[in-house]
Parts: sequence; C-alpha cells; structure tokens
Amino acid sequence: MATTRMILGAIKKRSFSHSLSCSRHGSTLVVAEHESGVVKPHSLSAVTAATSLGGGNDKSSVSVLLAGSGPSLHQAASHAASSHPSVSQVLVADSERFKSPLAEPWAKLVHLVQQQGSYSHIIAASNSFGKNIMPRAAALLDVSPITDVTGISDPHTFVRPIYAGNALCTVRYMGSNPCILTIRSTSFPVPQKSNDSKAEASISKVNLSNFDEDLNKSRYISQTSQDDERPDLGNARVVITGGRALKNSENFKLIENLAKKLGGAVGATRAAVDAGFVPNDLQVGQTGKIVAPELYMAFGVSGAIQHLAGMRDSKVIVAVNNDADAPIFQVADYGLVGDLFEVIPELLEKLPEKK
Repeated sequence: MATTRMILGAIKKRSFSHSLSCSRHGSTLVVAEHESGVVKPHSLSAVTAATSLGGGNDKSSVSVLLAGSGPSLHQAASHAASSHPSVSQVLVADSERFKSPLAEPWAKLVHLVQQQGSYSHIIAASNSFGKNIMPRAAALLDVSPITDVTGISDPHTFVRPIYAGNALCTVRYMGSNPCILTIRSTSFPVPQKSNDSKAEASISKVNLSNFDEDLNKSRYISQTSQDDERPDLGNARVVITGGRALKNSENFKLIENLAKKLGGAVGATRAAVDAGFVPNDLQVGQTGKIVAPELYMAFGVSGAIQHLAGMRDSKVIVAVNNDADAPIFQVADYGLVGDLFEVIPELLEKLPEKK
C-alpha cells in the first residue's frame, strides 16, 4: 500500500510539473490585419508584444492568423512568415467570407482556430480591426479580454491605462485559457530587421470544413478610403494636428500644407472633426487614433484630457496656442504662445522642402 501511494504521489507530481511546463512554454496566436499583400504595422506590433510573453527568451511560440482571399492574402502570408524570428507558423484562412472585416465571421474564425490550436494567448492590435473582433471572440470563448495593454510584466500580468491615460493599472489575468489581449501598437515598436539569415515560418491553411457560417446579423456594404500621398496617421514619424481654432475647413489647409512640407500626417482634435473641418479618420485621442510620432505639432489645440490620451507618448511635442494657460503646454516640450495664422505661414516660408 505504501509503495502504491508513493507511485501515485510521483505521478501527481509529474503531472503537475508537466502542467506548469505547458503554461510556461505557451503559444500565442496573433490575429493580424493585412492590405495590398503586406501585414499592417499595427499587427506587426502585436507580434512584438507576443514575443514579450516569453520574457524575451523565445520560449513562447507565435502563430499569425491571416484571413481573406486572392493573391494579396498569400503575399501577406509570405510577409508574415519572414516578419519576425519568433513567428513559427502562419495560418491562412482563404475564403471570400473573410474578405471584409465583419466581426461575426472573424470572431467565429478565431474561435475555430483556438479549438484547433489551444493557444494560451490571443493578441490583436487595439485599433478598429481588433476592437471590432476581439470582444466578440472573447465572448464566444467565454473569457474576459484585457484591452489597451501598454506593458507586459509576465504572461499573466499586464499594464493598461485608465482615466484617459492619467493613471496606469496593473492587471493580473486569473481566468482560463486563452488570455485575450488588445495592445497599443505605439507601446510595442517593431524592431529593425536583422541581417541574420533565418528560415521563414511555415505557412498552413486553416481547416474550414467545420466553420459554421452565420452572416445574417450584419452585411458588408462598402469601404471608402481617401487617396492620399501622406503617410498613415497611426504610423507617421511626424504628425501635424489642428484644433477648433482653425475655424473652418478652408483654414485647415494650412495644417495640410505644413504636413506636406514636413512629410508628415495630418491629425485633428475631436472638436475639429465634430465641426466638420476634416473626416473623423483623422481624429487623434482616446476616441480616435493613438499616435506616438517622433514629432507631434499641435496648432490651436487646447489639450483636453481625451486628446492628450492619444498623443502623450510622442517623443517631441510642440504646441502653438494663443492661450498661455492651455493644458497642452503642460505636456509640450516646446511651446509658443501666438496666433497660429501668423506662425504657420512663417513656418511654411522658412522651412525647406522635404526631399
């Protein structure tokens, strides 16, 4: 009897040790967005965040999920396979059902892939794509997502902003797998590619034979985008933002001209968007886009809390406002109290053309 107890005890200890090992060497699924045959930078930041879950020791394997149809999907898969040395597998769901980013089919796809792969973590960028899909996927998997993650302490401990970025909260995930995260791409910059030769990750097709399609709840109509030579607002190195003080859309061309001269992107406050000066896809802030460029210039921006939450991580902040007490000056590295209608034309005159 004593011998039997010792054997049972050894088996229990061995099983417990194996359980810990599986948790420690977990696997992560990155739900990625692609366009024109390239994985979008926000999703590459999600891959960077996924590598942080292994503590930087490459013990966490990363799989990238791409979905859509046509040649651009397979081009994006090749790009994802060579995007980061920690990516071990690229999963491709090739179907017309995923051609548009509707939440219902995409969330069901994530649920299906999780059932097939049993991942410990599922990550997406905290942009419109990730915010649309991940909460629904979390509901299907019966877990609670952790959103807007800006820091990863260990595989179950994360840092996220609260109170419009005025405080940081440390959250420990205590639920069952998978742990679902959306990350702020500005907090996980994509590293430069090294010249070290490395075999590309394998590319596999997702088995969609058991995919239960239900598209009655929503219908894709169309997508419109502006043909613009300027860099994307979310990834630009320079962002020039205008506020309500510009008064109308005609005057907002001053911001556009300055952005063109500096090779930067155009941003706007919520007040400027609500007033109809510019489209809402240019809004910077808590309810718009989160940016962290090397140079952020704000003209006629008062510095409301929700706007500061979207740009406070910028490397250098320059503010121009005729109100010396404007809150924007509290976060600005350089501030000028003056009339933007005088300052911008002078800048346009003295700045050299960007080559």
